[in-house]
Amino acid sequence: MKQLLLINDNNANKVSYYHIMLLMASLPFDRFYSHIILISFIVHTFIHLQKEKLRIMLTLKTVVLQSVFFVTLIATVYSLYRSEAFNEWVLRLPILILPPVFLLNGLDLKKYRANFLFAFVIVCTATIIYLYIDALITIKYYHLPLKTIFSPAFTNHNFSEPLDIHATFFSLQLVIALVYLLTLLFKPLTLPVKLICGICSFILLCGLIQLSSKSILAILFIIINLVLPYCLLKGKSRLKFITAGAAISALAFATILNVSSFKERYLTSLTDDFSAFKPGESTDSRLARWHVVAQLIKQKPLIGHGSGSEQKLLHDEFFKAKMYDSFLANLNSHNQYLSFLVKSGIWGLLVYLITLAYGFKTAILKKDVVFISFMLLIAIVSLSENVLDADKGVMFYSFFFALLLFSGGEVKPEEIVKNKSPEYLDEVATNSLALTSY
Repeated sequence: MKQLLLINDNNANKVSYYHIMLLMASLPFDRFYSHIILISFIVHTFIHLQKEKLRIMLTLKTVVLQSVFFVTLIATVYSLYRSEAFNEWVLRLPILILPPVFLLNGLDLKKYRANFLFAFVIVCTATIIYLYIDALITIKYYHLPLKTIFSPAFTNHNFSEPLDIHATFFSLQLVIALVYLLTLLFKPLTLPVKLICGICSFILLCGLIQLSSKSILAILFIIINLVLPYCLLKGKSRLKFITAGAAISALAFATILNVSSFKERYLTSLTDDFSAFKPGESTDSRLARWHVVAQLIKQKPLIGHGSGSEQKLLHDEFFKAKMYDSFLANLNSHNQYLSFLVKSGIWGLLVYLITLAYGFKTAILKKDVVFISFMLLIAIVSLSENVLDADKGVMFYSFFFALLLFSGGEVKPEEIVKNKSPEYLDEVATNSLALTSY
């Protein structure tokens, strides 16, 4: 734990290190904290900026990471909803700012990647414990039976309500923490450390089940049964792991479905999401909303209606379609791909798809489990949520995309020996093995 808080580096890099760690720690909580820390980090970076680093700002990686913001910028030119478009600019500013800030900062992200991710694990685990304690206190106060914790009153958005965060967006963060812990369990750690990792993994998994995000459960299945064995195992060991993982996953899923509230959330609500719209229903299915969105896309398929147009246009269209639940809630597309088509047309969607493809290609080539998991999270959750139209989604996307891309995955020993001094080797070894130093 000492290696997480005390690092051997110059003062400027130490301050950068604590800024990044605090920014990660603030992600599950109110956006005020992450915004203040981000502003402070930006100011600190520019105070210690070295002119020669300005040359590395215009790289392919930077442009790819910022591309979504440029789509918003260009689509504003022909938008009839300028006020809403400028609000989108403000919302997506971290996508523009974080990549160059990470590049211009003097801190070696690869060197401290393990520290950052493990610190994030601690924050996420502590947050889940807090939410369970809050739920249990509420249950005790109202003299409810303990099994009430598995009821709809304490699952999904109701579980994350004390943090005022969308259940799916919080689940995105928990998956990153859980996947990193699972990669550690494949390493030769001491028994006490493996026990700690195992306990934290169990707590995070319980939190994910309690949050009950359908898309996250599907992603977790893919990561555990395909990504982990592909990246970390070979030959017969890989096949045995996939077989055992699939069996355990099926058993776990069957057990979860024995709880009525989870069955309602994972199966019944999934069926409702893809049911046809019937006038007079109290709620509107996602499929019905997507049908309305498709009609808007057909009007301007190539360039879209411009930035800021989505909710304004859908608000009117939902009323015309007599989808009053969606109208009153002022809902968006709940699909990031369709959202791009509405606002920026086919060209905007292509930019987003190319960005995702670049991320997947980089992550798969490096066999970086955490990075691949991040890309799966963004790509699949984009099917059911407007990830980039919510502050928590934007912060998650911009921060982890830049961090994981620039940290370059795990440090390769042959690269370190070839390029770095003995002092640097000692420091990397100390930080990478921080978990074993209790």
